[in-house]
Amino acid sequence: MAQEETFKIAGMTCAACSARIERVLQREAGIDQINVNLVMENGTVKYDPNQITIEQIYERVAKIGYEAFPMETKAETEKRKNNELKRQKAKFIISLVLALPLLYTMFGHFSFLSFIPVPTILMNGWFQFILATPIQFVLGWQFYVGAYKSLKSKSANMDVLVAMGTSAAYFYSIYLMLTHIGHGGHVPLYFETSAVLITLILLGKYFEMRAKGHASDAISKLAALQVKDAEVEREGRTEMIAIDDVRVGDIVWVRSGQQIPLDGQVIEGTTTVNEAMLTGESMPVEKKIGDTVIGSTMNQTNFIKLKVTHVGEDLVLNQIIKVVEEAQNDKPQIQRLADKISNIFVPTVVVLALLSFIVWFFVVTPFQFTEAFEIFIAVIVIACPCALGLATPTSIMVGSGRAAESGILFKTAEALEQAQHVDTIVFDKTGTITNGEPKVVQTYNYADDAHIGAYVKSLEIQSEHPLSKALVHHFSDEAVLPVTEYRTHTGSGISGIIDDQHVRIGSMRFVVTENTLTEAQQNTIHELAEQGATVIGMTINDTLVTIIGVRDEPKDEAQAVIRALNTDYDLVMLSGDSQQTAQAIGRELGFTRVIAEVKPDEKSKVITELQNEGKRVMMVGDGINDAPALMKSDIGVAMGSGSDIALESADIALVRNHLSGVAEALKLSRLTIKNIKQNLFFAFCYNLIGIPIAAAGFLAPWVAGTAMAFSSVSVVLNALRLKNVKK
Repeated sequence: MAQEETFKIAGMTCAACSARIERVLQREAGIDQINVNLVMENGTVKYDPNQITIEQIYERVAKIGYEAFPMETKAETEKRKNNELKRQKAKFIISLVLALPLLYTMFGHFSFLSFIPVPTILMNGWFQFILATPIQFVLGWQFYVGAYKSLKSKSANMDVLVAMGTSAAYFYSIYLMLTHIGHGGHVPLYFETSAVLITLILLGKYFEMRAKGHASDAISKLAALQVKDAEVEREGRTEMIAIDDVRVGDIVWVRSGQQIPLDGQVIEGTTTVNEAMLTGESMPVEKKIGDTVIGSTMNQTNFIKLKVTHVGEDLVLNQIIKVVEEAQNDKPQIQRLADKISNIFVPTVVVLALLSFIVWFFVVTPFQFTEAFEIFIAVIVIACPCALGLATPTSIMVGSGRAAESGILFKTAEALEQAQHVDTIVFDKTGTITNGEPKVVQTYNYADDAHIGAYVKSLEIQSEHPLSKALVHHFSDEAVLPVTEYRTHTGSGISGIIDDQHVRIGSMRFVVTENTLTEAQQNTIHELAEQGATVIGMTINDTLVTIIGVRDEPKDEAQAVIRALNTDYDLVMLSGDSQQTAQAIGRELGFTRVIAEVKPDEKSKVITELQNEGKRVMMVGDGINDAPALMKSDIGVAMGSGSDIALESADIALVRNHLSGVAEALKLSRLTIKNIKQNLFFAFCYNLIGIPIAAAGFLAPWVAGTAMAFSSVSVVLNALRLKNVKK
């Protein structure tokens, strides 16, 4: 049976690196699937442990020049990245100090800048050699290593282009310097070209690493919410222990004002808990014995004891982090296309650079090596595909992270990509667009009996029917009277003897016949039905004494969300209720299409019928009976209050249970894919425009290096704009 594992990969510099690792591992026996994420610096592999081990996979990655190792803790990753960032910054600063004098010599190459004095020593070839050499072979050694590893595995990446371009300038300068020893006059050298190029690329790498760090801020913020210690009760006393050492079933003490360390069930005390971290709601939630509490939420008022139900990766917060990370590691179709292009891009650039050199050397400026050589370097440098490799994964990381901050979990990058194509949204009614808890909305009494409320409560308190709970809650202040001869009439109602009187509660057909109702009572029943309410009647000794309207009320935000979505999507409401009830709710909320009296097993058939009409369908539901429809739809969305099965079946989970999350998920999908297309357009256009300009001789190598270095930074900065998307 195939196993799946995610591991870290160090040493990747561009899209060609990640593509090469995928290509090499895909050829290994026992590996079913491999996804390498350049931005996250990790790989996810599905493999058969009977044919290949994870250690052998690490060894195979090492053979092609990269380092593979098990996933780190958040703290280890943060520390390693901070150290890498500091090293990159130090390398740039040292390179800049050495390159600035060489950069200053460029003033001496331009006659129109002849008024700027250039010290003679700066024009000395040996002095330039001393400054350029450590930049080329110490600070720039990473490009040689990367190029060697790349060529060794029979492919080419960005490092190959950088190493080729800078080495050509550096060694040609040495050639000119040595061949002109003893000759008078100034010999133009190109040490500044190689030195400035490497310096600018190091600066670009530093900015890129910083920006990539910001791209994963959402994960860092979620991880920062985690509590480090818990006060655990053992053998009659408590002790503070690390969260990792707590086990399921342990008793944990949580005092007022403390964060709840782990998921658990309250076994002692009552309190209020701020669950804004999870739900986004600032209002505290009351918790009593038997209630569930979530780790990292805030205990606000009283001391409680809880029995731990989940630890480690099973914690709700860790599950959220895991879903976000998996989505960021995943690749949408648009990324796979970019990967295929990058595989052939570098070899193509080398060929174009050589052709440019040949044309200039033999045609444009016959046998003028210097001019042709500069063109070769400029084409090589301008074409580095860094921006292409960062275009998609950075946007996916920032977009999915921004969604997670709003309680929207895209389980795969594919879901984030495909949601934008939806044109039809199907909403389950109960628990999705309604609260899922029926409430009494109206009562009409036709007798002066002060015991009506008590009679209703006394009968209904013995029933587990959802409508019974609504009635008991409505008459919660009434006394409970003794009931004899209690009977349940399936599908109709209940009856019993209270105070020697025969009481019946249930549907109007059960309690009375139509011809015994007055015209006013019939109008009342009709009005309640028109409002989508279930009509309940109660008789005492066959005399109608009250009519009660019970309705599952729409969520407060439902009407505004439905009306907002109506402008861009076809909306459908699915309900198992009667036509009259479903139509009433649908009409009130603004649905143009309502499909009622749908049995649970028929929901997926409705989705299929819509898809057969050519629709791209998003299904929004919350219950176990919604799971088949969620899986059948093009995009399934599960409300956070829904069942585990529904959440597992969906492509998107709305943790905060807000309908507005549907609209926001669609918006974020649209904006993220738009952002990716902008990045890819910029990356492709940059190369398509830059290469001809360089080949035509309009770009000096150092200008090409500057543009290349900052193209990657601009792509990442564009992706970071997604962090500012308004809710």
